[in-house]
Amino acid sequence: MSASSLTSSPGPQARTRAPAVPGRWAARVDAAMARLVLAPTILMSLVFVYGFIVLTAFLSLTESRMMPRFEYAGFGQYTTLFGLDRWWTAAANLGIFGGLFILLCLAIGLSIAILLDQRIRAEGALRAIYLYPMALSFIVTGAAWKWILNPGLGLEKMLHDWGFVNARLDWLVDSDMAIYTVVIAGVWQSSGFVMALFLAGLRGVDDAIIKAAMVDGASLPTIYLRIVIPALRPVFFSVLLVLSHIAIKSFDLVMALTAGGPGTSSDVPAIFMYQFSFTRGQLGLGAASAMMMLATVLAVLVPLMYLETKGARHGR
Repeated sequence: MSASSLTSSPGPQARTRAPAVPGRWAARVDAAMARLVLAPTILMSLVFVYGFIVLTAFLSLTESRMMPRFEYAGFGQYTTLFGLDRWWTAAANLGIFGGLFILLCLAIGLSIAILLDQRIRAEGALRAIYLYPMALSFIVTGAAWKWILNPGLGLEKMLHDWGFVNARLDWLVDSDMAIYTVVIAGVWQSSGFVMALFLAGLRGVDDAIIKAAMVDGASLPTIYLRIVIPALRPVFFSVLLVLSHIAIKSFDLVMALTAGGPGTSSDVPAIFMYQFSFTRGQLGLGAASAMMMLATVLAVLVPLMYLETKGARHGR
């Protein structure tokens, strides 16, 4: 074979065709298609979420009553709102309900998750039992607990029938205790959801770290307190965010369980906003209370997001 034939014959790399590279027009079509698919969702969010937030903010600065009035009137609605004792009662009840609801859901959910993380028997059945209340709506939960805590046919009557005639569980009709019945019902429904989130986080922790700590002589409580629970920081962030949102916008649970009563003893801002906006014909005042609820959400959300992003930047 001559040298010229060796040099003229194409090598294996030359015989292999390069993969086809999509043209510039194809990339533009893909980008345009993505924007086209997302456009309806973005447009609806802009109109029906942020647009109505702006509208509500403006109505809170007007003298709107039964119907909207688009004449700027200053901050008089906020002055009226802050002068109402009922608003401060609703805000105090939100603090009681939100604080206890979040703390108890965190404590119960994390405890059950740690228990299930020990690979106990019937784990699947127990997990389903704890998660079942989350499948119910807050209306159903409120109605069920209203029957359970009814002094004439619930737990109190059952205890009386068993001979405990002095037992009292009349919290629903006690103005000092009614808000705590809302806490009980809310925790019963949401703690299973918190358990599921924490259990997923626990199953994501590297077993090698735990085994290494056990080899070093660390006890199981120490491993969870020093290693496992600190590793669940993103889960804590998600749980706090979800629970805070549930607490601040609570309406259906309170309406089904106590309807804000007795009197206004278990009133919350969501009920205040609904009644003043749609049953009392004070739309501007209701809009002002809605903006204060939004401010409360932002007061919780912004610090949590700042701490989470700060921790992510530092690799924690």
